[in-house]
Amino acid sequence: MQAENRTRSLASQALPPAVLLALVLVAWSLLATGLSSFILPSPLEVARAAWETRDLLASAVATTFAETLIGLAVAILIGVAIAAAMDLFVPVRRALYPILVASQTVQILAIAPLLIIWFGFGLLPKVIVVVLICFFPVAVNTADGLASADPDLVALLRSMGGRRSQIWRIVRLPSALPSFFSGLRIAVTYSVVGATIAEWVGGSDGLGLYMLRSKNALATDQVFVGIVITSALSIGLFALVYLIERRALPWYYSTQRLEQWEETGIF
Repeated sequence: MQAENRTRSLASQALPPAVLLALVLVAWSLLATGLSSFILPSPLEVARAAWETRDLLASAVATTFAETLIGLAVAILIGVAIAAAMDLFVPVRRALYPILVASQTVQILAIAPLLIIWFGFGLLPKVIVVVLICFFPVAVNTADGLASADPDLVALLRSMGGRRSQIWRIVRLPSALPSFFSGLRIAVTYSVVGATIAEWVGGSDGLGLYMLRSKNALATDQVFVGIVITSALSIGLFALVYLIERRALPWYYSTQRLEQWEETGIF
């Protein structure tokens, strides 16, 4: 029964986006029939361009994906470390929080050229751009999750002689995991875009350079190939994080909670 409910829930979640995607492809095909392929290539023309440039695409996708994964890993480490420091030390929170917010007001397009000048055209500046984009939602959401721990549970452990490290491990960390994954889902949606922007500004390989060269060659169909693959990578990473979250937090996604969410329209 539980497995059936889980399957039904997954099917109900997957069906609406699948139908919407099919409708978008149909509308795209109909709109493209009345326009030049230079203005708007059809989905079939985009698929043909992807097949014709498959060797170049394979190298570009591998480069962008590697930059994205490394940048995400570093962003997670930095974000969690910052969140833990802000939770453990109130002066650190008061000092860092405004700086974190201010850091997001600086345009990445303004920073990326400087990183290329300082660190060259290799892997490092692209990873730094991904880190700068991704660490903020991880840090802020994790910090808020740590701060939202149940005060009654904290007081109970203190009354039982629990040390600060035990309270943090038993109460605060588990309560922060849903918020951490929420921030991570936000971060992964921007990670591929961040790597692509860095490659666009200055790179020797990757999807950003692929789209830049396609634009300069007036190959609109190849530009669409880059857009579609970038979106597919972002969606794939988002889905992967979601699946890991479901596995890591079975208590959070219990059948009873899912039924409550369905009744309120969350799912």
